[in-house]
Amino acid sequence: MNKRQPAARSKRLQQEISNTQFERILGNAAQLSLVLVGGMVALVALHLGQVILAPVFLAITVGLMFGPVADALEKRGVPDGVSAAAIVLLFLGLIAGSAILFVAPLADWAERIPIIWEALRAELANWKEPLASIGALQEQIKGVLGAEDAALTVTVEEGSPVQNIAFFAPGLLAEVLVFLASLYFFLATRDQIRIFILSLCVTRRLRWRTAHVFRDVEAKVSKFLLAVSVINISMGIGVAILMALIGMPTPILWGALAAVLNFIPFVGQAVMVVLLFAVGLGTQNGLEGALLPVGLYLALNFVEGNFVTPNLIGRAMTMNPFLIFFAITYWLWAWGPVGGFIAVPSLLILYSVATNILPMRTVPLRREQRKLEARAIEEAKEATPKVAPPMKPQKVEMERPVRRGGRKRTAAVAR
Repeated sequence: MNKRQPAARSKRLQQEISNTQFERILGNAAQLSLVLVGGMVALVALHLGQVILAPVFLAITVGLMFGPVADALEKRGVPDGVSAAAIVLLFLGLIAGSAILFVAPLADWAERIPIIWEALRAELANWKEPLASIGALQEQIKGVLGAEDAALTVTVEEGSPVQNIAFFAPGLLAEVLVFLASLYFFLATRDQIRIFILSLCVTRRLRWRTAHVFRDVEAKVSKFLLAVSVINISMGIGVAILMALIGMPTPILWGALAAVLNFIPFVGQAVMVVLLFAVGLGTQNGLEGALLPVGLYLALNFVEGNFVTPNLIGRAMTMNPFLIFFAITYWLWAWGPVGGFIAVPSLLILYSVATNILPMRTVPLRREQRKLEARAIEEAKEATPKVAPPMKPQKVEMERPVRRGGRKRTAAVAR
C-alpha cells in the first residue's frame, strides 16, 4: 500500500507537468528569442551597410515598379538587355524632367531670399514681446528650481561648402553608379533570379509558395508605386494651382516639392507644412496669410488620404499606420531619404512573404465583427422553425342511422 502511493503521486506529478506544457513554452520562447536577436542584428547590419545596400535596394524597388513596362516590351520581342536599358534611360529622363521643374524656381528664389528674409524678420519682430514674456517665465522657473546659469557655447567647424561638396561628391557618384548598374542588371536578369531561387526549393510545396511570393511582391509593389506616383503627381498639380490662386511665389516649385515629399508618408507632409508656413510668413501679410497656404495644403492632403488613395489603391493594401510610421522611422534613421522612399514597399514585401509562408488568418475589425454577429443572430432567428399550437379536437356531425322506435336520428360523433 505504501509503495503504491509514491508511484501514484509521481504519475500524477508527471501528468500535471505534461499538462502545463512547460517544455513546449520554453522551446517556443527560445525560438522567439533567436528570431528577435536575428532581426536586431539584421537591422543593425542594414544600417552599417548603407553605402552598398541602399542603392541596391532602391534599384530593386524601382525595378519592381517598372516591371510591367519591361514585361510589355519583352512580349513584343524586345530582348531583356535592350528593354532594361530602355527603362534605365526612361528613368533618367524622368529624373531630368523633374530636375528642370526645380531649376527655374530655385533660381528665382535665390534672388528673393534677401527680401523674404527681411519680411520674415519684420514679422518675427511683432512676436518679440510674447517671446520675451516666455523667456522671463523660463528664468523664473530656473530660479525656483535653483538651476545655475550656463553659457551656451556654439562651435562652428571650419570648412567651406565647396570643400564639403568635394569631399562627398565621389561617394555620391559611386552610389549613383551602383544604383544604375543594379537597376539594369535586375531588370535584365529578374527571370533568371526567380528561376535560381525556385531551384533551391527542395519540395514542391515550398516552390509553390515561393512562386506565389514572387507573384504577389511584383503585383503589389508595382501597383502600389505606379498608383502612388499618379496620385502624387496629381497632388503636386493641385498644390501648384492652389498656391497660384492665393498669390504664392513660384507655385510650380511648391507643387513639385509636394509631389516628391508625398512619397514619404507623415514625414514628407510635416516638412511641407513647415516650408509653406515659413515662406507664407515671409511673403504674405500677417499670420493669417501664412496659415492660408498651410490650410489649403492640409485640406487637399486630407481629401487625397481619405478618399482618393483608398479608392485607387484599395483598402486591402492600406496597412496599419503604426507599422508605416515605425518603418519610416527606422529606414530614415538607417538610410536617410532613400530609406523613406523604400519604407512602404519593404512593408509590402514583408507582408507578401508572411501571408504566403506563415499560417496567417485575417481578423476582422470590431465594427465588422459586431455586424457579422448581429447578422448571424438575425439569420438564426429566421431559420428557426415556428412550432404550430396543438389543435383542439373538433366535433364533426355525421349522419348515421339510429333506429329507435323505427325512426332515423342524427348523432354527433367526436373525432
